[in-house]
Amino acid sequence: MLRLKCIFLSLLLNLTFEGLVFAETIKVVTEELAPYNYTEKGVLTGFCTEIVQAILKEINIQGDFQSMPWARAYDIALKNENVLIYSIGRTPQREMQFKWIGPIAHANNYLFALASSHIKISQLADAKKYQIASVNADIREQFLESQGFSKGTNLQSSVKYQHNYEKLKLGRVDLWAMNDIAAYHLVRQAGDDPEKILIKTYKLQLDESRYFIAFSHKTSDKIVDRFNIGLENIKKNGILNLIKNKWALENVD
Repeated sequence: MLRLKCIFLSLLLNLTFEGLVFAETIKVVTEELAPYNYTEKGVLTGFCTEIVQAILKEINIQGDFQSMPWARAYDIALKNENVLIYSIGRTPQREMQFKWIGPIAHANNYLFALASSHIKISQLADAKKYQIASVNADIREQFLESQGFSKGTNLQSSVKYQHNYEKLKLGRVDLWAMNDIAAYHLVRQAGDDPEKILIKTYKLQLDESRYFIAFSHKTSDKIVDRFNIGLENIKKNGILNLIKNKWALENVD
């Protein structure tokens, strides 16, 4: 009888321990968007990735990181509890769908064209006659759709940002909707000079030009508050500045 009680107690302690571990682990989803978040030699890295990792360390929570196409990450974060998503743009459309932390980085968005194309756009409506490369469910595509653009008509939606630069170079699209830092990074990775090959034809007037961290709306406010405190702490203790200096990118104070 004593042996059975000991086994039962051991099982109970194990279950309790596992429950505690689970409670201190959250799912973290992101996409391949260098230099903010991307996989290099099998390791997830990037400016915003290091910020998220620093916050997790500061507040003693484990993160189960996964990189995937944006539309999938967005859907997971939208529908599930205790899911953190980054780097995410904040818009009126998304405002009530997530709980927000940040901002953590700048992101100015443009319609890019090849310098050799001589395309000129004075107002956004002018772009409707062109084929535009976008990424499924990302902030730029959602914005353009809200302005009357549509997939299959003037938006060519993809799942990878590098595919869109390739399509632009090959002449399969006329314009590329992208933020400037990530666009220039991709162009350099392809061995090209962004200052020579790209032109900014139009700046997209999004309500928000910064990247955030966000939690699914089902996530408890206590966890979100811990993350906000963690972000403030790494600002105060200098860790955020160290990350900024390492990546030579501006964080948002």
